[in-house]
Amino acid sequence: MSDFSGLDDVMTWEQTGANEAGNVVSLEEKKQKFTRKPFHYWNVGGREIKLKLKADMIEKVEQKFGNRNILTLVFADDVPSLSIMLTIIQAAAIPFNHGLSYGDVKRLYDSWSDEGGNQEDLLKNVLLPTLVVSGFFTTEMSEEIMKAMEEGTM
Repeated sequence: MSDFSGLDDVMTWEQTGANEAGNVVSLEEKKQKFTRKPFHYWNVGGREIKLKLKADMIEKVEQKFGNRNILTLVFADDVPSLSIMLTIIQAAAIPFNHGLSYGDVKRLYDSWSDEGGNQEDLLKNVLLPTLVVSGFFTTEMSEEIMKAMEEGTM
């Protein structure tokens, strides 16, 4: 059976951290080119929930849904199912809210819904910005998404 967990077994350490020309690019040089918000915040029930997907949690979500890419899960239908959105939100929140269960996330959604939120807004105002800060889109796409959300055209 194949191991689909990373490339450590086929790469040398010298291959990591290099640009296309084979030159090592410093972290400072990378930071100067693009600045992404470090987190997205979901304000619900008087709480500010910090959200950002990390590689480990992305992998867990993809494995849970049959090794399907998160973007496929989100964009396969017009609006993804609530369970998919809440699972992704749980994965994005766990690193900053240790012990946060799926039941906790459902209760947060219920509170948010009672405050006037809905599934479409959850997608536009919580999930998509979380994907933006988590590096799922190019710089240009991220800027377009955030602009469209601010203008209400998304």
